[in-house]
Amino acid sequence: MNNLGLIIRVAAKGEGQTVDGRYVALAAPGDVLEADGTLTPGPDHAAPSCRHFPTCGGCQLQHLSESALTAYVGGRVEGAARGQGLDPGEVAPPHLSPPATRRRATLHAQAIGKRVVLGFREQGSHKIVDCKECPVLAPELAALIGPLRRLLETRSERSLSVDVALTLADQGPTVDMAGLKMEGLAQTERLLDFARDNGVARLTLDQGDGPETVWEPDPVTVTLGGVPVGLPPGAFLQATHDGEEALIAAARVWLANAPTIADLFSGLGTFAFALAGQGAGTKVLAVEAARDAHMACQAAARMHGRPVHALHRDLFRNPLQKAELDRFAAVLLDPPRAGARDQVVQLATSVVPRIVYISCNPASWAKDAVTLIEGGYRLAGLVPVGQFRWSTHVELASLFVRP
Repeated sequence: MNNLGLIIRVAAKGEGQTVDGRYVALAAPGDVLEADGTLTPGPDHAAPSCRHFPTCGGCQLQHLSESALTAYVGGRVEGAARGQGLDPGEVAPPHLSPPATRRRATLHAQAIGKRVVLGFREQGSHKIVDCKECPVLAPELAALIGPLRRLLETRSERSLSVDVALTLADQGPTVDMAGLKMEGLAQTERLLDFARDNGVARLTLDQGDGPETVWEPDPVTVTLGGVPVGLPPGAFLQATHDGEEALIAAARVWLANAPTIADLFSGLGTFAFALAGQGAGTKVLAVEAARDAHMACQAAARMHGRPVHALHRDLFRNPLQKAELDRFAAVLLDPPRAGARDQVVQLATSVVPRIVYISCNPASWAKDAVTLIEGGYRLAGLVPVGQFRWSTHVELASLFVRP
């Protein structure tokens, strides 16, 4: 039998690849691309969980079974390493976040005639899919989709175009709206009624001059490492709580008993608070460029007496130098998607015994990993994490040690 049309893997962008190197959209391993161009499903081809798939750009992989999705997440990480000539060694089993656990997302709204469409954009398009359901969002966030649409439909502007960032905080969902103009008492009262009636913890409006809080009955926090930390509008937060815990668990094991740790690109202190005080009273330096996140981390550390020292510093413009790094028993870094080339160059020259690198982009991580290995480090641990279920977005935790 000619098996050249057999789908053998799912490539980085989500297409299935045949034995003879062709790429097929919405194909799973074990599917067969027939001579007439049709696709015969295999045992790992699953029924989508959402009526909007595959039009909605929020998900690319709902057609994969759980085992195929798990293999994809692990394969992305291993493939990135091997693509840079690295031996990934023994990779830990991938962690996948369950459905209905995403605690942050940004929706887009636009007026179409007299109605408002609200949802994610189509793949590779600015067209918005009018969401009626979303199986990846936490229920508290998904429950706001209908009320948000009805709120925006009370507006008469034909040019209405709004971005709505939703985040699940300790006190409930926060709603950050950008592009919505408020004029008059009636519009303001509708907005406040929406927030009160739907249990919104905080609502902010950005009308062009940055977010302004219009509703916040109690100060909004997010608990990190057992510490309530103030949550500024737009601050970075790991996509799911369980994914965050998987990354933290790896870091805790790898950095056990390290007396001093530098947490670089620390944000609100996700890893700093989880690591501070563990073992023999670990002390953590939390370095962050975003002032609001830095201030929130600093305030929480002081209020709750945690051994975290917050430092405001732009590590892209001013990375920690070798002499500064050599003072620490370990370093953890969690940079943006582009990686942290200049900071990694300094790390590669240091004598820091252990480095934990958290990444949301296996490709940029692999390039930085080459720099560390060329500097004498060894890749000693790798954990793939799929927080963005059914998405091609993959994260990881990794450990580098000096022999």
